[in-house]
Amino acid sequence: MIETGKSWRTDGDDITLVFVAAGRDEIDLAYLGPRLPDGEDLSALVRAGTFGLHENEPDAPRIGGLLPQAHDGYRGRPAYQIRSGKRQADCGFQLAHIQANGPNMMATWVEKSTGLQVDMSWEIVGPRTVEVTMELMVDDEGDILLDSASSLSMPLPRRFNHMTAFSGRWAREMQAKTTRIGPQAIEMRSANGKPGFDAGNWLVFHGDDGQNNDADCLGIHASSCGDHMTHVVQDQDGRTCLSIEALRQPGGIALNASDITNLGQITLILGDNQDHLTQLFHDHVRTNVLPQRTDWGPRKVHLNSWEALAFDLDEAKLKTLASAAADLGIERFVLDDGWFKGRRGDDAGLGDWQVDEAIFPDGLTPLIDHVHGLDMDFGLWVEPEMVSPDSDLYRAHPDWCLHDDRADRPTERNQLVLDLSREDAFAYIHDALTALLDNHDIAYLKWDHNRRLFPDNGLQQFAIQRLLGKLRQQYPAVEIESCSSGGGRVSFSMLQYCHRIWPSDNNDPIERLRIMESWTRFLPFEILGNHVGPSPNPITGRRTDMDFRAKVALFGHMGVETNPAAMSEDERAILRAHIALYKQWRDVLHGGAFRQLRHPESSIYGQMVLSGQRALAVVAQTAFAENFNVAPVRLPGLDADTLYSVTLPKPWPQKSSAYLADPDAWESGFVLSGRALAERGLALPLTYPETAWLIAIEEQKS
Repeated sequence: MIETGKSWRTDGDDITLVFVAAGRDEIDLAYLGPRLPDGEDLSALVRAGTFGLHENEPDAPRIGGLLPQAHDGYRGRPAYQIRSGKRQADCGFQLAHIQANGPNMMATWVEKSTGLQVDMSWEIVGPRTVEVTMELMVDDEGDILLDSASSLSMPLPRRFNHMTAFSGRWAREMQAKTTRIGPQAIEMRSANGKPGFDAGNWLVFHGDDGQNNDADCLGIHASSCGDHMTHVVQDQDGRTCLSIEALRQPGGIALNASDITNLGQITLILGDNQDHLTQLFHDHVRTNVLPQRTDWGPRKVHLNSWEALAFDLDEAKLKTLASAAADLGIERFVLDDGWFKGRRGDDAGLGDWQVDEAIFPDGLTPLIDHVHGLDMDFGLWVEPEMVSPDSDLYRAHPDWCLHDDRADRPTERNQLVLDLSREDAFAYIHDALTALLDNHDIAYLKWDHNRRLFPDNGLQQFAIQRLLGKLRQQYPAVEIESCSSGGGRVSFSMLQYCHRIWPSDNNDPIERLRIMESWTRFLPFEILGNHVGPSPNPITGRRTDMDFRAKVALFGHMGVETNPAAMSEDERAILRAHIALYKQWRDVLHGGAFRQLRHPESSIYGQMVLSGQRALAVVAQTAFAENFNVAPVRLPGLDADTLYSVTLPKPWPQKSSAYLADPDAWESGFVLSGRALAERGLALPLTYPETAWLIAIEEQKS
């Protein structure tokens, strides 16, 4: 038995964690913050942070700690609920071992009645980044069932009394909502295997309402690409506990004798403020998550065929579309849905991943050769996890889909989900994809996932990661985009295998500004697909100018999702100019330090990326301003004493440019210090809705 009060510390470059034995079998987190001095007295730190007893609590209060248990007076949420046979086990986890060494803390508990072993790891993997993993191991005497199992249980430092979570729906993802933490418990959960539309797997804890940028904050991500449940509970003494179940299965998690089960990884990042937190997330993603990030070349401009042609496609139309794309400077042509056998609409064909000879009598090779002749890469849309009831695959293997023999097989979007935990279904899809990649020069797969998982056997996420992992090994040069009705399945688990995500099916630029504002709090621009869509927008019905759509799309991994033939010559010229600007600035956008620009006008959005001696910003107005002359746009983060040349790259928004005070100077460039840009800022005409400006900032040569 470990002595109560004994403490351990782990350190990173700029962070310290202090763990303490808080009672029998309890380990608590006593400190999470910037790195402490090497000689810090941990005993004094723990005792100075311990409250004395009050009149209405046990003489030896149970606080739960990192593995809370429902006994001996603790009435919070337990980390584990176990059934053995038909009996609900009265969990009694006993601490068997704890060790802290450098950046790692490892602890082991064993449940006395079932023998279930829990191995917990807290590992510092970056200057302020911690990864928490839990592994479960069953002894060789029998099977058990976990009704619930936490991937993370921890007390929140008391300075974090607000939480921002991100929920939404299809075409309106990542709606930020800030809540003050209080005595009412907060529960967030996802369902049906699409966690991106529900809150709980991206969280920020902070000490105010989230509107300021001057206090530290804690960002947390549950990296499972399956469902999750998150609880934030404050007890009557003001102690707040966070619990995340990042591996959830209907009916519980079955653990067989001698099994080892990983409950998914939780990432914690501590920022000095929200801008710092964002940069730490971006650094972590680039360094530790994305596949071979340092080997990527420039992020190529896409044209996706969907909004241009949908299912009304043939070889001649696609070649015409590809030629029009190349004329705009586009570098990759992606053939979306409708190319495979029997696919004339969204009610048939999924699962039959063979080229439709009725549309392509000579296969895809003539189209691919045409695209390559225009100096573009070729990409292809697939949805390998799904099957249409009207397909050869389903007719041959109706039991390969997720289903319950006691119930009907309800569809969504006229499709069912292939059970890829079955070896035969897995092998079929793997072989179909490898045949496509072996027989065609395909540089890019747009991997879609449009249907929710119902029923859900809880195993699909592991099968998908296995499939993606095999394909990445076999075809390391092929880029993969993860799309799930837009942003329905975005996690570090998916980004280990993918080069890009599709943040939303909604290309409306006003909606995209808000959606991208949330995603960029955690993910860098180079993996966030951002496309110029048609006008009117097919989802919102809104009409917007090409200049506005192009400037918004430039800040991300830029693409086009409309038909150049439907544009006027002026629109094509404006889009062509912005594609050229993207190519000129993408090294900055996709490798620099991100800054969110805050403005007192609530309808003004601003973002800036700094890299070396250059920076590029976009400022966009989405509604009619309260005042004709809005407050100047301030640009923080530049070196205060350095002089910069500041220009507004053309093309300019036509109507608003008439209100520039000195157009010639804005074109040739003002020379201003970093301090002037941060403190006073730039007076830009942003009165009118759907107006955007690019701001180019380059260090003045001496």
